[in-house]
Amino acid sequence: MTDERDQDPTTPFYDHPTGGWGSLKSVLRQASRNRIGIGVMETLRRQNKPRGHMCTSCAWAKPPSPHLAEFCENGAKATIWDLTRDRCTPDFFARHTITELRSWPDHDLEAVGRLTHPMRFDAASDRYVATTWDDAFAAIGAALRAMDPRAAVFYASGRASLETSYLYALLARLYGTNNLPDSSNMCHETTSVALKRTIGAPVGTCVLDDFEHCDLMLFFGQNTGSNSPRFLHPIQQAVKRGCRIVTFNPIRERGLVEFMNPQNPAEMLTGRATPISDIYLQVRPGGDIAAIAGLCKHLLDRDAVDHGFVAQHCHDFARFESWIRDLSWDDIETVSGLDRADLIQVADLYARSRNVIGVYGMGLTQHVHGGDSVAMLVNLLLMRGNIGRTGAGICPVRGHSNVQGQRTVGISEKPELVPLDKLAEMFGFDPPRDTGMTTIEVVQGVIDGTVKGFVSLGGNFARAIPDQGRADPAWAGLDLNVQIATKLNRSHVLVGDGAWLLPCLVRAERDQQKSGRQAVTMEDSLSHIHASIGKRPPASRHLLSEPAIVAGIAKTTLSPSPLVRWDDWIADYDRIRDLIEQTYPDQFADFNGRMFEAGGFYRGNSARERNWETDSGKAEFSCPASLSAVGGEPDTGVHTLVTLRSNDQFNTTIYDYHDRLRGLEGDRMIVLISRTDMARAGLTEGQRVTLVSAVQDGISRRVDGFTVTPYDLPPGCVAAYYPEANPLVPLSCHDQASKTPAYKGAPIRIEA
Repeated sequence: MTDERDQDPTTPFYDHPTGGWGSLKSVLRQASRNRIGIGVMETLRRQNKPRGHMCTSCAWAKPPSPHLAEFCENGAKATIWDLTRDRCTPDFFARHTITELRSWPDHDLEAVGRLTHPMRFDAASDRYVATTWDDAFAAIGAALRAMDPRAAVFYASGRASLETSYLYALLARLYGTNNLPDSSNMCHETTSVALKRTIGAPVGTCVLDDFEHCDLMLFFGQNTGSNSPRFLHPIQQAVKRGCRIVTFNPIRERGLVEFMNPQNPAEMLTGRATPISDIYLQVRPGGDIAAIAGLCKHLLDRDAVDHGFVAQHCHDFARFESWIRDLSWDDIETVSGLDRADLIQVADLYARSRNVIGVYGMGLTQHVHGGDSVAMLVNLLLMRGNIGRTGAGICPVRGHSNVQGQRTVGISEKPELVPLDKLAEMFGFDPPRDTGMTTIEVVQGVIDGTVKGFVSLGGNFARAIPDQGRADPAWAGLDLNVQIATKLNRSHVLVGDGAWLLPCLVRAERDQQKSGRQAVTMEDSLSHIHASIGKRPPASRHLLSEPAIVAGIAKTTLSPSPLVRWDDWIADYDRIRDLIEQTYPDQFADFNGRMFEAGGFYRGNSARERNWETDSGKAEFSCPASLSAVGGEPDTGVHTLVTLRSNDQFNTTIYDYHDRLRGLEGDRMIVLISRTDMARAGLTEGQRVTLVSAVQDGISRRVDGFTVTPYDLPPGCVAAYYPEANPLVPLSCHDQASKTPAYKGAPIRIEA
């Protein structure tokens, strides 16, 4: 059984359970700093409940019978952060130039508070100045009309609702472009590509009920405690009824070690926590392919394969079997960093388990061969028929609250994923058919000047991207840079002429349109659709909803059409949902009638029904290009960099400088490294070092000022915070199929 004794006691770690009193104290600290009122507490009471407000943090599922408090530590922080009393007004911008604000830390920029007025950048004064919505829309429309649509990009973060996302994608295609990257490009696009290829469905196959019937969960590269803490409830319940948990992760994350439920008085009063992982294996970064191959090899040796399922439902098993049998255990152990005996123990546990769920996060997807990592997990599940039955399946855990849903309703650079013929019929136009830009291609286009216009629906794109150092100065060269946002962030200060800052409502705020108060919807990680109604008064009377801002830009950019009725759609969002239903009738039948179903309504999944929409008509076994997802053994002196989010962080939003669940405090400019590797490299604790990219492409990428911090990590692995370490990840360092940046496996050197 995993416990604290497995942790290297000479390095920092958190010796308390995830959740518990530490979680409550962290939320209270944020509540105090943001001076929240009773209205925020009412919002939290309604959060993630039927006819309530859906959290803007992670995309974990909302149960039909919610807990008294159906929010987690990070969900509470996100809501408190959204509903702060602090304001970022025109007076603030009058006091601070953009040049000055570029020197501010990320946390301090967002901590200024909610944006209150539409703003335009005035290059002469180096400041944002207040403007009107009419002037902003007119200028943005004029700039877009003057631009080649192929040079314009419409980016979306994962928070925008289904209604906003549908209109945004429609705006881009009516304008003439499929340049519709979203935050999936930086995290789970690997999932969409790999699962579509192997099982015919681009998303996970599990629903909440499966976690009540599984016998074993295998976790790969997913930090539940920080990134989706509400998931800990079904995990804890599963453990208590006898489900076993095995975790593969380079770092020992407390969420999968031990959990104390803050809503359980007995646990809180007695200090009794639930151990989570029975086995916790610290695999090398990118070593998951090899680790899973070891499990598969032992299953073959003991003939623990569901031959009936494989014969009926799968394709190319013989080639996969041959590949596995040819592997040596020496190679498997070397690449994975794990012992054969440990892998055999897990494989035996898997063989004895009837229903198994494979759970994973960006530890699998953000590698040069991330798609092969995901496909290997599919192979493992297929070997025993663990896709397409209750209590089993594959479960990618998404980050942003609607990042999966945005893809569902048309935000995609891939035209083959969108019903373009249906859109052409509905709106009387000829949609563009060429493939649009991915995030990687957008960043390259900003650097080389081929991207002229950038519209961002939320997010902090300029800070979230790889090769940040090269891109930062290039943003000022854009002809148009439109940022739809709630708070100030790094992307808003890397600007030049043609920059606009358009403030919008947050999801918890009241959205009042001509027909009355509006609801919006989003899709969770398990493909269920939920409605959300905001009730808090807007932070400023000058704010518009995201759908209204999209419509405002569209009306000044596009020629009028009787089939495209922006004003009618904004007056009543039911009409937008009618459009979504008309476009996607199989998934959104009776959309308006079902949107308030407790637990959300399920839009379905073909692979869950064992209807394999692949080229062969069956689930595909596949062989990886490399046994290591990082693409081979590093050279001498090269370490593999894993980027991390802290416990007080959501994506690029830094709530505070605490990383409680790792036992780290105060400084984000740290590099974590094992004591063994420190000694080998001649480094000392507290030493200041520079991290340098080891990719040899003639471009220097280096970040100064990291402090060496000993930590319990596998050999050859170092870790640093995202986004501070992003400049070390080259654009060329991405998954081969999806172009997802390799944030979990970039080669670097350490210079003293």
